[in-house]
Amino acid sequence: MAKPVTKSERAQKQSPGDRILNRELSALTLNERVLDLASDPEQPLLERVRYCSIVSRVLDEFFMIRVAGLLDQAVSGLPVRSTDGRLPQEVLDEIRKRVLALTRAQSKLWTGELCPALADEGVVIGSVDDLSKRDLEKLERRFGREVFPVLTPLGVGPGQPFPFISPLSLSLGVLVRDPNSDEERFARLKVPEGLPRFLRPNGTGLMLPLERVIAHFLPWLFPGMEIEERGFFRVTRDADFEVSDEADDLLEALQTELRRRPFGDVVRLEVSESISDAMLAQLKEGLLIGDDQIYPARGLIDMSELSEIADLDRPELKFDRWVGVTRRPFGAPDARTLFRSLRTSDALVQLPYDSFASSVEAFVAQAARDPQVSALKTTVYRTSDESALAPALIAAAENGKQAVCLVELTARFDEQRNIKWSRRLEQAGVHVVHGFPRLKIHAKTTLVVRRDPDGLRRYAHIGTGNYHAVTARLYEDLGLFTADEEITADVADLFNYLTGFGRPQNFRKLLVAPFNLREGLVDEIRATTAAAKAGAPASIRIKVNALHDEQMIEELYRASQAGAQIDIVTRRICGLRPGVKGMSKNIRVRSVLGRFLEHSRFFIFQRGEESSYLLGSADLLPRNLDHRIEVVAPLQARPLQAELDAIFDALLADNALAWELRSDGSWLRIRPAKGERRRAAQGQLMSRARSRARRLARPSV
Repeated sequence: MAKPVTKSERAQKQSPGDRILNRELSALTLNERVLDLASDPEQPLLERVRYCSIVSRVLDEFFMIRVAGLLDQAVSGLPVRSTDGRLPQEVLDEIRKRVLALTRAQSKLWTGELCPALADEGVVIGSVDDLSKRDLEKLERRFGREVFPVLTPLGVGPGQPFPFISPLSLSLGVLVRDPNSDEERFARLKVPEGLPRFLRPNGTGLMLPLERVIAHFLPWLFPGMEIEERGFFRVTRDADFEVSDEADDLLEALQTELRRRPFGDVVRLEVSESISDAMLAQLKEGLLIGDDQIYPARGLIDMSELSEIADLDRPELKFDRWVGVTRRPFGAPDARTLFRSLRTSDALVQLPYDSFASSVEAFVAQAARDPQVSALKTTVYRTSDESALAPALIAAAENGKQAVCLVELTARFDEQRNIKWSRRLEQAGVHVVHGFPRLKIHAKTTLVVRRDPDGLRRYAHIGTGNYHAVTARLYEDLGLFTADEEITADVADLFNYLTGFGRPQNFRKLLVAPFNLREGLVDEIRATTAAAKAGAPASIRIKVNALHDEQMIEELYRASQAGAQIDIVTRRICGLRPGVKGMSKNIRVRSVLGRFLEHSRFFIFQRGEESSYLLGSADLLPRNLDHRIEVVAPLQARPLQAELDAIFDALLADNALAWELRSDGSWLRIRPAKGERRRAAQGQLMSRARSRARRLARPSV
């Protein structure tokens, strides 16, 4: 009789791909889910258009960073394999296949459903041929006044090398023939970026893509020539870079790298599907690319700019406007009241259901004004011109307080803005620190030091999202406000490490990457595994943007095998294969999308009568656990823990805007069963926030 195969022997026989999903392919599936939302007739029409634009914007960044990295690996020739065992070229081939299918579906949705629906509402995406003679004359005058002066045709020929094509700029490729000499040349014409993508030529709902208007007036740019062909194309370039550990001046080194970014290697060429072989050959030769980097497109190229249409002032075609509410203890008339309340009990806010302005911004603004506050310290990963954070720091410095700001210069695609903020803050007397070349400061923390009646006391805010006034209205995030002496002492130690020299010793309550975060989360999972093995009720609830760390995945597999129930909500990436018998049967993975971008990260561990609630800035990726400064804090008050439970319950109950991950890596849209009430988590959380606001507005008896 054959000897039974043990679990460990079965695991050894598995290939890496049997236990972990590919990171890049998992990231790509987010676009498929967003496109699913764009296809959903239950969503408001202009919001569907916005989802369509988001697909293109997310795809652009995916190519600039993830595909660029894979191409570098493939070109190196080194046998580098992904965590699921694939070679770079294998992943690139699969990405190309999926992206072509995705963009075909997107174009079909745009032309077949969204454009007709817009036309029914009086918004017509048309062509110059749709204009009357009078309107065409008006467009011609406008073109001559506003567009023609900023166009520059660049021909290719003797003494005219192939021009540089800037990244993500839409271009017209033109084949022009001289009727006198029969000479034919290729020319590139860039669609100006400072103009609207869609022109409204006659004051009606007719909207003309700018590139089609330019194409109509091409004879203005090539007088006396014959236009043999015109086609549209767009280039995506490698936008990733690294700053050397040996850089003496991080800001100067970063500025040097930013100047190089527009000149990165081409990673993708989008072209009109109807483009000729002759024009395509010109582009391939000029851009030094192969066939596998070419992505033919039907209809519009670069749908990210459909956001212009989504921004039309048609409120009846959008979500109802949402304004975050104010909750206790915020809305206090003065700083003394707010800080007195925080001394008594911690507070939790959930953005954008709660107001960023009346909570986070009010916290820092009151600290800046309060004469009893002696120091205000904060971190900036991404911020905005609208944010009250920088003015509060400047006011604090002007009021003689110690004002410190840790600005992460290398926050991808926000580098220039952060450089500007750094200089502005320094000029106002704020102490600005830029961190480390290879250790991003991704933590979202603010520390206030105040002279209370019983002596100096620290207050802290620890969040899951950036101090960014604009995204705070669009991103779902959590923030903890606390005066807990051990937590605030940990935050103070972290600031001292970031601004000074030396390593923090043992953190008291915080989990901080790269010091003790990985170890702390593994300990929580293992304790839950042990409880399940002992027969106690055991569960793990995780909400993150991304989960793709091998150790964390294997620990969760072991917890599942021990009998713990595990629920994961991830917005973007999941490398874990759920629902596999003998490996992950007790694991369910969901993704919830909607009008707000689910961005918060928190962890709930239940072991019999014992529980642990944590929230912070870290996703479960190697970069977050090992190569960034991240902060995760405990929620100790039972009312705040109950609030996290309620948020997670709402996400698990969503049957309107949720998807479930299957073991093969595909996502299945969850639909209400026959006769079941439609439940959307974000709608439920808005209702809860309104109820809180009504309770706060009631006069006390």
